[in-house]
Amino acid sequence: MRRFLPALALALACSALALEAQQDPRILVVPEGQRPNPVLSPAIVVDNVIYASGQLGMGGDTTIQGQTKRTLENIKRVFEAAGGKLEHATKCTVFLVDVADFGPMNEVYRTFFGAIPPARSTVVVKELVVKGAKIEIECLGVKPKG
Repeated sequence: MRRFLPALALALACSALALEAQQDPRILVVPEGQRPNPVLSPAIVVDNVIYASGQLGMGGDTTIQGQTKRTLENIKRVFEAAGGKLEHATKCTVFLVDVADFGPMNEVYRTFFGAIPPARSTVVVKELVVKGAKIEIECLGVKPKG
């Protein structure tokens, strides 16, 4: 009987982990063309809420306008991969390296959203994790039910 108890405890622990994994409400979103990353998820969906990781706009136009456009295009791809639309963003946080870029960033930013733009915070930071990045944007949004 004593030999049976450790095996039973192990089986119960494995069953509990399997049940927990089945009950995990999070859905990983990885847009087409990207590979899963071991340290972050491009987005996680829980119920109808999209939690998109911060995106950069590197590669190509290095102006703040170019990086803002590419960053928002990247976020749009993440939202679409999650089954949503960028127009359904509810809250965005913009990280800028230079406060002087706020106006030019805003000119591009407003073209991506309809009549009801998301709530937004803009934060000026010393630098971003990728050299040459001028902007990073993260967004939350809702995925239409149905």
